[in-house]
Amino acid sequence: MKVAKTTTALVVRTRAMSHEGALTEWVSAENPLTFQRLGQGFVGLGQALRLTFRGPHRFEEASAAWKQLVATADIDDALGVPGSGLMCFGTFTFSDSSSHESVLIVPQVVIGRQGSTSWRTDISVVGDAPSAQKSGGSQPAKFAPLHWKSGLVSEEDYVSSVTQMISQVRDAVADKVVLARDLVAHAPGVRDWRGAISRLTEAYPDCQTFAIDGFVGSTPETLAKVDRGRLSIRVLAGSIARGSNPADDRGKAQELITSAKDNDEHRYAVNSVLESLEALTPHAVADEQPFTVKLANVWHLATDIEAKLPDSISSLDVVSALHPSAAVAGSPTDTALDLITAAEPFDRGRYAGPVGWMDASGDGEWSVALRCAQWSHEGTLTAYAGAGIVADSDPQSELLETRLKFKPIISAFGGDSD
Repeated sequence: MKVAKTTTALVVRTRAMSHEGALTEWVSAENPLTFQRLGQGFVGLGQALRLTFRGPHRFEEASAAWKQLVATADIDDALGVPGSGLMCFGTFTFSDSSSHESVLIVPQVVIGRQGSTSWRTDISVVGDAPSAQKSGGSQPAKFAPLHWKSGLVSEEDYVSSVTQMISQVRDAVADKVVLARDLVAHAPGVRDWRGAISRLTEAYPDCQTFAIDGFVGSTPETLAKVDRGRLSIRVLAGSIARGSNPADDRGKAQELITSAKDNDEHRYAVNSVLESLEALTPHAVADEQPFTVKLANVWHLATDIEAKLPDSISSLDVVSALHPSAAVAGSPTDTALDLITAAEPFDRGRYAGPVGWMDASGDGEWSVALRCAQWSHEGTLTAYAGAGIVADSDPQSELLETRLKFKPIISAFGGDSD
């Protein structure tokens, strides 16, 4: 693995600021850059530096490039809280062989909020003047709702593919395989994304809403959060639609928590994470039993995992070890990836890959990119959703699960689908 040296030197200045409004008020209309949950997180404005990576060593190369950049940066951080000082936003591809770029983006301005503390960080290349970036200020522009249609995989094709995969799982080729399908919408020209981002943060406040390099979504799954050596992970696998009334909703949650199929799917995901962590730390502890997480339109089975990390391990090092987990690929991992490549006629791009942020210490928070869509310069939005296929899967139920998972991104853009 060769790592190109980063010769750019940055000047970084962080100061506390008073800001009572929502973080979304700062989001750029044309080039949104944000990662936030429950009103906490970050908004980036402008671009001081963009680093791109491809291939099987993209995580290691990104980690090395970031360490080089930190080593040469002139950082004046008056706060010293997670995410203050020098930080970057990042999004990585699912597959080692993807044609899409993985990126780390260092903004010119970062607006951050953690708890009751808000701050502004100005970042510039040595010799350049600091950016005069300000908040969007204006109201989000209105646009016609988008119409989504099947991309390379129709609903009929997906049911057929799931049926074939169930047979392979029952033949013990694999324990679990996550199969995805795609929807596309035509969105020509430059568009104001702030309305969609605001709708995601309002409808799914407990999820991480993100917009990075034309990639937007709201994901419930935490891949890795590292804060001063403490690692937190939330594994999600197994889901069911919300009920139509309170009593029905409680019944749905109980149905999920007692479902043998969903518990098997969830167990594969948790075990894959614990096995991957063994190379980093012997101190990982997982919940003994999964619990249910309630979102606006779906219940999920969840397990929290915590661990103590050695000082030398960064959040991106953890991401490299964990990705891809059984929650988004399957089990065993290599076999599941081969089956996905054979079954899916598209490049997943950044869908189901890591998305998040990292600061100069290597601490950060990375999520699994779910409930998301990627914008292309050709004016197309492509959304993805998948389901975990195990021996007891039902093809029509898995199709319904993908419909539920598409709903957040379709609703965010005020659209409908075939």
